[in-house]
Amino acid sequence: MLIVETIAKIRRLFREHRSIREISRELRLSRKVVRKALRSDKTAFAYKRQHQPRPQLDGHIARLDALLAEELAKPKRERLSLTRLFEGLRAEGYAGGYDAVRRYAQRWFTEHAATAAGVFVPLAFAPGEAYQFDWSHETVRLAGVTTQVKVAHIRLCHSRRFLLRAYPRETQEMVFDAHEHAFRFFGGSCRRGIYDNMRTAVSAIFVGRQRTFNRRFLQLCSHHLIEPTACNPSAGWEKGQVENQVRTARNRFFKPVLRFETLADLNHWLEEQCRLWAATAAHPVQRDRTVQAVFETEDQPALIPYRGAFDGFHEVEVVASKTCLVRYDYNRYSVAARVAGRHVQLRAYADRIAVFLNGEIVAEHRRCFGRYQTIFNAWHYLPVLARKPGALRNGEPFRDWDLPCGLAQIRERLRAHADGDRQFVAILSAVPEAGLEAVEAACIAALSARLFSADAVLNLLARGRESLPPTSVPTPAGLTLGIEPAADCARYDGLRALEAI
Repeated sequence: MLIVETIAKIRRLFREHRSIREISRELRLSRKVVRKALRSDKTAFAYKRQHQPRPQLDGHIARLDALLAEELAKPKRERLSLTRLFEGLRAEGYAGGYDAVRRYAQRWFTEHAATAAGVFVPLAFAPGEAYQFDWSHETVRLAGVTTQVKVAHIRLCHSRRFLLRAYPRETQEMVFDAHEHAFRFFGGSCRRGIYDNMRTAVSAIFVGRQRTFNRRFLQLCSHHLIEPTACNPSAGWEKGQVENQVRTARNRFFKPVLRFETLADLNHWLEEQCRLWAATAAHPVQRDRTVQAVFETEDQPALIPYRGAFDGFHEVEVVASKTCLVRYDYNRYSVAARVAGRHVQLRAYADRIAVFLNGEIVAEHRRCFGRYQTIFNAWHYLPVLARKPGALRNGEPFRDWDLPCGLAQIRERLRAHADGDRQFVAILSAVPEAGLEAVEAACIAALSARLFSADAVLNLLARGRESLPPTSVPTPAGLTLGIEPAADCARYDGLRALEAI
């Protein structure tokens, strides 16, 4: 094989009026090769075999092609390995080696797989027609701790405007919350949503396009008048815009690693960055206009107006333990003491936990995303504390109880008394009826008078309630007397006369 440098040397020497024999002797090449380089305009010569002899495999090529075509039609996870194909050919009489089968199969897959799956059709969407949704996993530092967050990507297909929002999980309530923020951000929703086959949306996958969507997810779509569409398995190109956005957003927004104190701060920053990007980025089709301009003039007028928030929760039925706790997502939350031992409905939102009994709320907490933690509300245990005041000293819910200043000082003063816990529980028992503010005011008044007993606080509380003037009840106009009755005591003298008779 003649390389480029050798051909250049031959031609330079010939231009110096060197003969073919001299060039051949100097470069140690045959005169035939020198003549070939001088007579041709090519800059390089390479030999390529036109036909590769396969004495053992040629008789089984048709069968091997059929086997490879069958494997190409299967999903990647279900395809047989080349070793298994080789063993099948050996069983049918093939006497050659594995390498010949491997080389042929690799060339065959390179040629046919590119034709079958490597070519796509560009998609176009009308204004307000569809949006695409997907998740990505990103690394950030929250409060100095390296954390992996799940980022929801919602992208309008026509204008290409998008919103990013980070969450600790990919659960269904997070999907609902991401949609609500996106629809408020865009000012409305599209007529169709394009998703992959995520479990929070799709319950069952059938042949072709047929899907069974999750019931709660269908309620979200019904609320916002959306028609959900699921892609084919392993067909990410069907929502290629949001797939490409994942890579673009990672390079643009999440490198270098972002540092924020809270997840709320991160989401606020991401929303502002999405606004700035839309205002400056050129639309990929209408290159003379920005994404924001296309959104405002074409996409936004075609959106379905925002219909208000969907109550996006994930509900499970749990049993409240005898210690007034319910368990969810590896954590425990306190509930009102009256539901201990009963079945309750726990609703998990993206940022909070709410517990209901027959439609009545019995507990509400800020959601915790750690593990094996217990979140208490000490007021849930007040009825139990009234029966067992000794639990105030060592009860776990009361260990770091954040009480108002007056109540906290009264509690400290009563610690020295033998029945201090019982007295303080008596003061706390007045809170459900009188209200926390009234009890706190009575505690402050008792402290100013240097009175620290429960009797003094309850007495001051009662005085404050008695001093309030009774509320006047207005008399309806129809019940007003036209003639006021006159008091005439002389009429009773007539009754005395009758008694004398």
